[in-house]
Amino acid sequence: MSTLRLKTKITLGVLFLYIMLLIVSVLGYYYLNRLTEKAKIILKDNYESLEYAKNMMVALEDLPQHRTQALQQFATNLKQQQANVTERGERTATAQVTALFNKLQHDSVPNPADVAAIKKGIYNIMDLNMNAIVGKNELVKRTADHALLYIAVISGVCFLLGFTFVYNFPGYIANPIDALTEAIKGISNKQYSKRLHFKSNDELGELATAFNTMAQRLDEYEHSNIARITFEKQRAEAVISSLKDATIGFDTQNTVLFANAQALQLLSIPEKELIGHSADELAKQNDLLRFLINPRENVPLKIVVDGKECFFTQEAADIRHEDNRIGYVVILKNITAFKEQDLAKTHFIATISHELKTPLASSDFSLKLLEDERIGPLKPEQRELLESMKQDNQRMIKIVGELLDLSQVESGNIQLQPQPVTALNIVQYALDTVQKQAAQREITIRQSVPEVLPQVMADVEKTAWVLVNLLTNAIRYSTLKSAIDLKVENTGTNMLSFSVQDYGKGIPLAFRDRIFERFFQVPGVKGHKGNGLGLAISKEFIEAQGGVIGVSSEEGKGSLFYFTLPVAQ
Repeated sequence: MSTLRLKTKITLGVLFLYIMLLIVSVLGYYYLNRLTEKAKIILKDNYESLEYAKNMMVALEDLPQHRTQALQQFATNLKQQQANVTERGERTATAQVTALFNKLQHDSVPNPADVAAIKKGIYNIMDLNMNAIVGKNELVKRTADHALLYIAVISGVCFLLGFTFVYNFPGYIANPIDALTEAIKGISNKQYSKRLHFKSNDELGELATAFNTMAQRLDEYEHSNIARITFEKQRAEAVISSLKDATIGFDTQNTVLFANAQALQLLSIPEKELIGHSADELAKQNDLLRFLINPRENVPLKIVVDGKECFFTQEAADIRHEDNRIGYVVILKNITAFKEQDLAKTHFIATISHELKTPLASSDFSLKLLEDERIGPLKPEQRELLESMKQDNQRMIKIVGELLDLSQVESGNIQLQPQPVTALNIVQYALDTVQKQAAQREITIRQSVPEVLPQVMADVEKTAWVLVNLLTNAIRYSTLKSAIDLKVENTGTNMLSFSVQDYGKGIPLAFRDRIFERFFQVPGVKGHKGNGLGLAISKEFIEAQGGVIGVSSEEGKGSLFYFTLPVAQ
């Protein structure tokens, strides 16, 4: 068995491929260089001689017309030819031409026989070089053929060796990895009998040994703890199944871990199709599951169960292990009975309020008749008693009206008639209503309403009622002979803001978040005769019109109540 390490084997394999590539490259470079050198020799030895011979023939043809210039040209090329004698017989032919040219230079008139002899000698030089070119070309061709043969043979051998290496070597690495992958998949499916057997002493062999050790220990652990784990699992399932509320567990990837019978009934999904599957995929066909994993708002859910409408609240709790979040549990609590009781309460309040409204209105009319002097004069004690009864009756009428409004809010039947209206109309309506009450306490209402403001889309009566409620509270909690600021501003976000600022005692921080709750009254406030419904109803009216209501207060410095309404388009 090999003792080479895996890293060494890979290095040797890559080095082997590199050496083969280097051999082919060096061999190709060697033969190409030889062919280039031979081509240069042909060019230098023979082609240049042909060029000189051609120039000498041109000079001879030009001799009769331009003797001096032609002789000089001939002499120059002859000298170059004498320095480039390379072929057998070329030196003798060049010497003959030289002798004849020397004779020609001394003759005043060129002898045709000498010129013909010189041409014959030049032709002999050209013939020798042409034959040499043909011979050398054949030699170069044979050299090129041999080079191609050698390169082809060596390249073929290198290709076969490289192909064999590339075909076998990746398998040497990949096959153990594939076997390891399959074994790991088996271990993940609790097939702890999986083993690896690699016939090598390198890293792969060590990996197989480590894997086999791990599988054996997992197998031992599985068999030693399977009974306890099974018991704990059954106990956990029993606890979950015994819960009366629908309970569903998810991991951090939204895979469903467990669900009791109540949850399966609400989801209408069989247990085998739910447990262990991705909630994100199942939610594509199940609206309730999609809402549970992506809650939008904390409101009661209405679910039809066995043909009956039921209401549930959703609660979520994280599952943690050593401060790490490993999942979460969603609990759906059935509040149908409470919802029905709340609905019955709402109907009861509406019925009682409606029944009380008629006798209260009648008694209010009777009290007004008693104030009429035509019926008869009243003694001071009687008038004082009548005034007290009138105040109590007005208070009762106001409470009944607020209870009727509250019943509309709770039943979802708020009757709104939004229409474009100017902010000044709403403000003036409210000021006319509270002016008498402010005058009794000598309180000045300073209003700041810009002349140029866009109209708002609002129900005039309901919005004015809200503003009256805020002004009434401000007057009630302000000191005598003080002031109240009423402002209307354009927020620049297609909303108008109405605000009422008083400078009374303010609201303690502990109660500020609860000021808009139903029936809530700030503890310790003396002289307060309200029922804690005004601000709660105001909140419902404003939010139903697409606005926002809020408060900003500092204890000892007063309170600022405000609400916004959308600008009419």
